[in-house]
Formats: sequence, C-alpha cells, structure tokens
Amino acid sequence: MTLDPRHYDVILAPVITEKATILSEQNKVVFKVQKLATKPQIKDAVEKLFDVKVKSVNTLVRKGKVKAFRGRLGQQSDVKKAVVTLEEGFSIDVTTGL
Repeated sequence: MTLDPRHYDVILAPVITEKATILSEQNKVVFKVQKLATKPQIKDAVEKLFDVKVKSVNTLVRKGKVKAFRGRLGQQSDVKKAVVTLEEGFSIDVTTGL
C-alpha cells in the first residue's frame, strides 16, 4: 500500500464540532476537504491515510457568510466538508494527529 503525498492535499483537517461528535457515534467522521476534491478522491485518501474501509462519502459546500470584522464587512471563504461513513469495525480517532 503506497502513500501518495497528494492524499494530504485532499483532506485538509478534521471538523471537531458538537454535531461531528454526535455523528462519530454512528461511525461517521467529518473532514474539511479541498474544494475540487471528488468523492472517489476523498474515499481513496481516507482509506490510505487512516487504514480504514469507507462505506460512503457525502459532501457539502457551506457558502461563505458576510460578517462584520471590526466594524467592516468581510466575506468568509466557502468551505467544502465530507461526511465519511466507515464500515463496521473501523474507527478514526480525530483527536490524535496524523
């Protein structure tokens, strides 16, 4: 099993929120991913980096919000997230680093 450095470019960071923690009880893990990453690329990267078997990948793009930063309006960046469902018996501990 070869580890391609491009897998690190696909998956940017784990998402650690209350909702992501609740999903982890259902064998799901949430990652922030590259905007142009496809579902097969995300599946391949997660399987190779974490040595797990992926059942499915669902993606979503959260559009950037307009917010006030120190009294000035600013635009947050768009963020693409992937909800990765793992096969039974596999798990990923996102609190530890890669």
